[in-house]
Amino acid sequence: MIEVRNVNKRFGKLEVLREVNATFQKGGSYAIVGPNGSGKTTLIKSILGMVLPDSGTIEVDGESVRGHWSYRERIGYMPQIGRYPDNIKIGQLLTMIRDLRGTAKATDDELVHELRLDELSDKRMHTLSGGTRQKVSAAISFLFDPAVLILDEPTAGLDPLSVEILKAKILKEKERGKVFLITSHIMSDLDELSSHILYIEEGIVRYDNMIAELKRQTGEEKLGRAIAGMMRNNFKANPS
Repeated sequence: MIEVRNVNKRFGKLEVLREVNATFQKGGSYAIVGPNGSGKTTLIKSILGMVLPDSGTIEVDGESVRGHWSYRERIGYMPQIGRYPDNIKIGQLLTMIRDLRGTAKATDDELVHELRLDELSDKRMHTLSGGTRQKVSAAISFLFDPAVLILDEPTAGLDPLSVEILKAKILKEKERGKVFLITSHIMSDLDELSSHILYIEEGIVRYDNMIAELKRQTGEEKLGRAIAGMMRNNFKANPS
């Protein structure tokens, strides 16, 4: 479980996160949504320990992330744009990451095989298309069977078959009780993969509830329209 309490973050004069509270429970899949610059990425990086909040606390399984690093072993992270050494081969990269982890625990190579990365093991990273690099990032995020997966625009750039393979993997691991935090501009993906939505705007959590409840409140069947309806209602309630 991840607990975010009263988190604030400012970059210079810009308030990026303002009194953010959120709870991410075991077995839940959470869509983190908001306009560009809303604070989604800062929240994710704060959970990962890559950004230190100015105030507030973040705990993973009851352990504060501040000043610690061991909790990261329980998290798999798929960035929107993965950056890797240009000349390293796919096979070498996967071996290096396993060696760096230094664990005897068996790895989860399902996506390596399903996305056919094992057939490309001699390809160097600088020769890969953006979609293939995205496949590598997806495979790495699941590699150590983490309890928590944070996926930033996971299907962006993937071909249709790879999208379905990744979606099936997410749904399978969700059934095993893993926690998913997913950001995406593709509302249909979030609708299919997530049960809960956290909507952030201007660093403030504007909505935090089940997707089904948001649809009920707005009378919309599609998530994108439900979010638009919520935003319209918020604007009417707070026109300034």
